[in-house]
Amino acid sequence: MSLSSPPRAARGLVPLEGSRRVTYRVLIVDDYELWRRHVVSALGNDLRWQIVGEASDGLEAVEKADALKPDLILLDVGLPTLTGIEAARRILALDSGARIVFLSEHRSWDIIEVALRTRACGYIVKSDVRPDLPSVLEAIVGGRRFISASVVETALMRPMPEPFNQKTRRHEAGFYSDETSLIDDYAGFVGSALEAGHAAIYVGTRSRQEQVERRLLARGLDSARARKEGRYLSLDLEEVLSSFMLDGRFDDARFLSAATSLIMRAASAAAGVRLRVAVCGDGASALWNEGRVDEAIRLEQLWDQLARTYHIDVFCGYLTPAPGLDQESDVFKRICAEHSAVHAR
Repeated sequence: MSLSSPPRAARGLVPLEGSRRVTYRVLIVDDYELWRRHVVSALGNDLRWQIVGEASDGLEAVEKADALKPDLILLDVGLPTLTGIEAARRILALDSGARIVFLSEHRSWDIIEVALRTRACGYIVKSDVRPDLPSVLEAIVGGRRFISASVVETALMRPMPEPFNQKTRRHEAGFYSDETSLIDDYAGFVGSALEAGHAAIYVGTRSRQEQVERRLLARGLDSARARKEGRYLSLDLEEVLSSFMLDGRFDDARFLSAATSLIMRAASAAAGVRLRVAVCGDGASALWNEGRVDEAIRLEQLWDQLARTYHIDVFCGYLTPAPGLDQESDVFKRICAEHSAVHAR
């Protein structure tokens, strides 16, 4: 399915000698080498296409796109280091005129929608790749957008969501006077998502991970199977927080890269088209309890950004009393301001 969009002036296109055709310089990004070989083979016999580079992870894709300035970037969604979606954002931040086409096996419209929100020119499902791929890509380079026919019907069956805003996001905070209530709500939040066929991510201490696990088992949920399927990620708080740090300080870019990767990993394992990912844990409260108030608030702001960008539900738990965390304090009000709803038990 092609969608009209204003044509863009061609850049860096090389006319073929004795012909009116031009060649297009292509960067292929996929962590599966055999798939890259397949794409090279599909394009290699057509003189319109010149493969100028390959990359196997998102960070390498950003670097090569910046250095090579290709006319077209074929980009997978599920990449190591940076996801394809985050790589696309960075590429387009460096060069707003870059033409990116996602070439992925992900079929969830939620993922496709987020990919296209990066201002990519198209989304092609890998199994839809046919001998006419060069013609499809030429149409894209010529100024059109393209979405694989296999996902168009799904897209047309439901209305496009409103732009994400305060009313549509779900980013909640809970303040608890005892740990039992906090763990109960973590388990309820995770359990509800898994029972609905969605994905869930919990970040907590080893002790709390075990307590959540026991409660999930008590409500009849096979959490071990959900973990094996990849729908449930139960992650150690200390390890996750360390992945967000640079020289001992919280780093926005590291957080967004790691969190987006986790969200995509969980989403790709969930069933159904209208999937959601539920994320909860102790990250912000742990930073708060260490006296790193500004970093805790920044972490909440970034989770709010992700809640507005993706179809995810975020729940942040705080055990009270905590230093400076009383309802009359300005910092408490700042924490509450970053959430769509606040609960206390």
